[in-house]
Amino acid sequence: MKKRGIGMASIFYGTGYGNGFPDVSSAVVEIHDDGSATVLTGAADCGQGSNTVLAQIAAEELGIPIEKITLISADTDCTPDAGTTAATRQTYTSGNAVKLAAAKAKKILLDFAAGVLAVNTIDGLDIKDGYVYVKTFPKKRISVAELASHARFKGNRLIGEASFTTHSTMVDPETGQGAPYYPYAFATQIAEVEVDTETGKVDVIRVVAAHDVGRAINKIAVEGQIQGGVAQGVGWALTEEVELKNGQIQNPSFTEYLIPTALDMPEVTPVIVETYEETGPYGAKGVGEPAMLPTMPAILNAIYNAVGVRITELPATPEKILKALKEKEQKNA
Repeated sequence: MKKRGIGMASIFYGTGYGNGFPDVSSAVVEIHDDGSATVLTGAADCGQGSNTVLAQIAAEELGIPIEKITLISADTDCTPDAGTTAATRQTYTSGNAVKLAAAKAKKILLDFAAGVLAVNTIDGLDIKDGYVYVKTFPKKRISVAELASHARFKGNRLIGEASFTTHSTMVDPETGQGAPYYPYAFATQIAEVEVDTETGKVDVIRVVAAHDVGRAINKIAVEGQIQGGVAQGVGWALTEEVELKNGQIQNPSFTEYLIPTALDMPEVTPVIVETYEETGPYGAKGVGEPAMLPTMPAILNAIYNAVGVRITELPATPEKILKALKEKEQKNA
């Protein structure tokens, strides 16, 4: 007999290293005389999409198309340190560093533009679509390329360098007070499962995953992060287990160590909740580990809802579920 159940789980997750540990990221941005810009960042893109997001942040701040951004990342020969790609930190920490560096380069450009466009202060100027223009008279404008070329001719390099440090403090061991992380990510996921009471096999039918991401810089990338996190969460809940014997791993390959395949994936509905994080770059914060964390408890709660047994040791294999069902039957006999 197959029974269905629904389970829910909610989490909060602190961004970055936390507990007062120095969490710093640096970046360099230079505007060139062809109107393009180069971003140097030590942030390593492991497939999560930070290269795209950081280029978007630079393009937005500089007011030039993203096609004109060249991003060089994770090159220890020329890029400044951006810390590890871990702890859901790169969009927030490196994103802020890139935004600050781009803002410095932009200010140098606008200072030069103020003289060319004959305005008293740079407050009357802005950049959009590759042009610096006078806010009160948008037709009075000059291209970033032309300005940068003039600046370079006069010996000026339009370079901005910046670092950003997250604002966390150590927790006082006596009072328990402090700010160990900042900011926090929040998420709720709901899982629907089908449990075969004869075999103990669990199929995850669908997962609805709602995540507070501050502001989604790149919605497609955020949805991909959520979907990938759910896939990892399914493996965490149902199949993945490192088997050790005398200190040696007994299942060292993906033949024995089972991870979900495309055929095991449920229907995933990502729900992006935008709350705007005031300290983040354009309101953004991370969605790395938070994408995975609620999946496992939601699945285990759904199993309980379906067949009335609590699995307290991961993964929830068919053998463990059958054993729990048998113990439940004997207890109720």
